[in-house]
Amino acid sequence: MDRIQAMQVFTRVAEAGSFVRAAETLSLPSSTVTSTIKNLEKYLQVRLLNRTTRRVSLTPEGLQYLTQCREILSLIEHSESSLTDSVRRPQGRLRVDMPGGIAQFIVMPNLKDFYRLYPDIYLMIGVSDRQVDLVQEGVDCVIRTGELTDSTLVARPLGRFRWVTCASPDYLRKFGVPETPEALSQHRAIHYFSGSGRRNSELRFTRGTEAFSVPVEGDAAVNETGLYIRLCLEGFGLAQLAENVISENLQQGKLIEVLADWQPPSVPVTMLYPHQRFLSPAVRAFADWISGLFNEGAGEKGLSGKRRLR
Repeated sequence: MDRIQAMQVFTRVAEAGSFVRAAETLSLPSSTVTSTIKNLEKYLQVRLLNRTTRRVSLTPEGLQYLTQCREILSLIEHSESSLTDSVRRPQGRLRVDMPGGIAQFIVMPNLKDFYRLYPDIYLMIGVSDRQVDLVQEGVDCVIRTGELTDSTLVARPLGRFRWVTCASPDYLRKFGVPETPEALSQHRAIHYFSGSGRRNSELRFTRGTEAFSVPVEGDAAVNETGLYIRLCLEGFGLAQLAENVISENLQQGKLIEVLADWQPPSVPVTMLYPHQRFLSPAVRAFADWISGLFNEGAGEKGLSGKRRLR
């Protein structure tokens, strides 16, 4: 049994949660993948996977072995790439998870530039605001906004979003332009809720050193940035969004900033990945590229400061 290949097969099955999907991504027959896992479990004398009719899941021993496999395979990849960096470009599958606004308005407009630099990387972009288990779900790295709560991951600060309060011209003609946060009792807001279902019905503001929140009534709540923007464009209420995400709508007058003297607090943007002795060339390439996007476009696209990192 080729133990390195067995580790690669096991890792892919664990990431995919399916023998069939793993076989497809590895371009191997399903029977080969199944027999490889059976032989590996027999060799280790431990069950690595729980099998059901719908999917497979890791046993506690399987989770421990997956972490070790990742370390070993990463070390092998690092050793090989360090010998051939001068003639070899980063390559392979790279799975990245990020909020929809960042994917649609920052990554997508620049994605062709990424592939011009790294044509051999197969990029899998997941769009989500929820907390992701990188190991269980086979995600290489994630981009998140807001303060971090998980200290088990490596955090690479990318910058800070400058947020604005805005509304459509139709909404402002109907409800008027609020001059102060106190006037918001006569207004409506579009609410946003997280993956946990918790609804945020408050608008947040800062002025000088003062930070405060104002509850604002609303008719709808969403949990996706594109839909949040669409409701704002349609005149459903006030919204608070990253300036660089809606810069085109602001420039075209489709959205209008209000309460500019009471800006929402800026929000940190961070890239997270598991602790590993060596980052794969593909992860390192993506990290450097996305960091460059945030820092080079900071002044023009609405990041607060050229490199205001946490």
